[in-house]
Amino acid sequence: MDLTPYVDSLRRELAAAADLGGADARALAERLAGPLESAVRLALLDALTAAADEITRELAPGSVELRLRGREPGFVVTPPPTEPSPVAATIAPPTSAAPPAVDLDEGTTARINFRLPDQLKSRIEEAANRDGLSVNAWLVRATTAAVRGATAGPTRPPGHGHTVGGQRYTGWVR
Repeated sequence: MDLTPYVDSLRRELAAAADLGGADARALAERLAGPLESAVRLALLDALTAAADEITRELAPGSVELRLRGREPGFVVTPPPTEPSPVAATIAPPTSAAPPAVDLDEGTTARINFRLPDQLKSRIEEAANRDGLSVNAWLVRATTAAVRGATAGPTRPPGHGHTVGGQRYTGWVR
């Protein structure tokens, strides 16, 4: 996303306002325009970051991230998963009754603090980097998958296979 048109527009508006004050005001506006460009770009980046965070809260477990390439921002959109993978579906045994629904789209967010071992924190950060997500977005996605998995029924421990369509599957799926 190119911020230059927005910065140029603000520069033109400043020049137009300064014209009303005469030649001295116009000269002052021209001298201020250069140093203000960095501040304007930073303010626009802050607004874009806040917007991406707000969209991510609404899109969870999907996410929107703002990334900089040089001086230009870009968005990375990770949509929420639409359906479980076929391998994950083979792990949970079929149930006769539908599991209770879990409403994950309540429209509000909550903040929690929890303690975890440093080694686990490092592994979470590595996994989030590998997936191109923030730690928060990765944790929301992992927690959502865990909650949805918990409502689908118990999983089988390693070594206990599950047969589907004549094929036997064993082990864990991430």
